[in-house]
Amino acid sequence: MSFKLLTQLFTSNRLKRILRELTKSIVPAVVATHDRHDLVPLVLRDLVRLENRPPHFAEMAYELCSSLCENHQCFENQGSLLLLSLEIGFCHLDPQRWYTSDFQLNHTEHHRGLIDVVFKSGDGEAIADLLHALTMESSHHDPAHTLLGICTEHLADLHNRTPLSSRLRCLVMRSVGLIGYKGFEGVGVERLFQMLNHLRVTAEDIDTKFEWMKFLLDVFQSPEGIRHLSQLYWELLVELAISPWSDDDVVIYNPQIVVSLTEAEAWDKLECWMGTVWMIWPPGVGGTTEEDLERMTLLLFHHQPGVVQKLIHWMERWRSGGSDREVPESFKRICAQAREAAQQDLL
Repeated sequence: MSFKLLTQLFTSNRLKRILRELTKSIVPAVVATHDRHDLVPLVLRDLVRLENRPPHFAEMAYELCSSLCENHQCFENQGSLLLLSLEIGFCHLDPQRWYTSDFQLNHTEHHRGLIDVVFKSGDGEAIADLLHALTMESSHHDPAHTLLGICTEHLADLHNRTPLSSRLRCLVMRSVGLIGYKGFEGVGVERLFQMLNHLRVTAEDIDTKFEWMKFLLDVFQSPEGIRHLSQLYWELLVELAISPWSDDDVVIYNPQIVVSLTEAEAWDKLECWMGTVWMIWPPGVGGTTEEDLERMTLLLFHHQPGVVQKLIHWMERWRSGGSDREVPESFKRICAQAREAAQQDLL
């Protein structure tokens, strides 16, 4: 079959049906044919030459990865074939656009074999291809969180071993949010915080905003997180709290964070935390009381008099993010008292 005809075949309107048949029949048959294993690299080299590969190539390529891992003993160059398969399926997909899809990736136990091979290759684009596969959602299934969790050891020091392209950085950030803080406990918090401080994540970088908000709230529950995570992430938490999210998703409030920040005299971090508390846990939500919030906010204003206007600005931005959001009257009263006290001090 000529290359031109192959291109027409794979870019026709009947693509989905063709790919489905390839995935179900042709690919497993080629892999299982013991006397013609040379067909696999030939097919892959032809496929990777195709321009404008459609998104549904991801299904076929990912299925091929499973077959190659399952029959790994048959291929001396299995590693290069796996990287080539991932390139065929994912390198042409925009990670921002193809976070969700209308097709289904079938995650299997055989795909576990991909993880060590890809990360040990040190190939940043192949690693991005793999993370794209493991974080992609569809209307049929959630991302492969179990497989993604195996990547934590590799992700924790990836920035020390592989240059992070914008695409790879985007997919690493998505992976971290989906894995969650508890998923990284086995690699050691020091390595995790070094990675986070290297990434310098901003709200504009994140397409899994609520997952990252939960991630940061979990991080800040720990003394290590309070001490070692840079100020940038406390500011990120504020921005994520301002973003739209469902009240049903509220996590449990932890009053110990205020105590830890006060004892450490970390006033810049405390201003971010108090802004977050007023947005996520106003009086009566999560066990907070008006008296507690007033005491903590006035303590902050005492040490950081200039922060009053910043909190007011955050709260106004938060209010504009949802029709059901109202700035608590108690917050307005406390800020008014702080402003009046500041004016009295100037007299």
